[in-house]
Order: sequence, then structure tokens, then C-alpha cells
Amino acid sequence: MAKSVTLYGIPNCDTVKKARNWLDGAKVAYVFHDYRADGLERAKVEEWIDKAGLDVVLNRQSTTFKALSDEEKAGMTRKKAVALMLAQPTAIKRPVLEQGATLLFGFKPDIYADAVKS
Repeated sequence: MAKSVTLYGIPNCDTVKKARNWLDGAKVAYVFHDYRADGLERAKVEEWIDKAGLDVVLNRQSTTFKALSDEEKAGMTRKKAVALMLAQPTAIKRPVLEQGATLLFGFKPDIYADAVKS
């Protein structure tokens, strides 16, 4: 039995759109969690950081992160990063695909294909 797939992101993100189109084309059933509209719990962000590392979860290329002052960027601790990601989910690298123990950040079709095999 295949494990359920949840895709986290924001619907207007181009990379999230590509991932959703790929999942739809591959006929992979998934639940889309819009973390702007549906929210995101601190425990989930902490879990992602524990599993993947802060440098993977925090999107340092995002407009949100780039808008921070140099002092804020330099003093970015795990606690501050979690608070930032909860307040402004666009600071999370996206999309996030969860399937059982599998956790992927960003979108690469070949990696998705390997991850969602039944």
C-alpha cells in the first residue's frame, strides 16, 4: 500500500506549480497543503529542520530572507529561523514533499519519480 503524499507550498509559486503538474501527470494522489492559507505548526517546521537541516529548510534565496538586514541574516539562529518561517512561510524552501519517511525540498522530476514509486 502506497504511503500518502503531502505537498506543502504556496499555490502561486512557479516551482510548486511544476511539482503539482508533475504529480498530476504521474497520476500520484496527493494532498496540497497551502501553508499560507492552512497555516503551519511549529512542530512541523522543527521536524523538517531535525530531518533535513536548517540550511536545507530555510530558503536563503527568497525575497523574504533577502529583505532581512545584514545583522538579522548574520545572527540567524535556529530559533529565529523557525519564528521567521512561521511568520513568513515564503522563507521555507519549496515545495516540500512528504511521503512517510521521505522528505524532499525543491522540485526535481527524477528525484520525485524515485521518491513516489509504490
